[in-house]
Amino acid sequence: MIQLLLVIILAMAGTQPRVVDIQAKRFEFTPNHITLKRGETVTLRVSALDRDHGLLQQDLGIDLDLEPERAAEVTITPQTAGHFTAICDDFCGSGHGNMKMTIDVE
Repeated sequence: MIQLLLVIILAMAGTQPRVVDIQAKRFEFTPNHITLKRGETVTLRVSALDRDHGLLQQDLGIDLDLEPERAAEVTITPQTAGHFTAICDDFCGSGHGNMKMTIDVE
């Protein structure tokens, strides 16, 4: 609900958040490392290329279910600097446990 209000407020102000495109495919995210600025509103647009995946990073409020050929989006405004690990939370095979990406917030 808060994220929806943030998107509406930004749209009314004429300011669009920066969009970061991420692709998920069996056992990897591309890019597997992104850097965000504390207080900057960013939309993560994530696409699954081969099968269902997930993208989960609870501290940043990211919890996406990904389906092939359909982008999922989440708009966040990180408030805490740090090093965060996001994981695929939809089992995708033998290498699933290593399917991670790093999000650094400066």
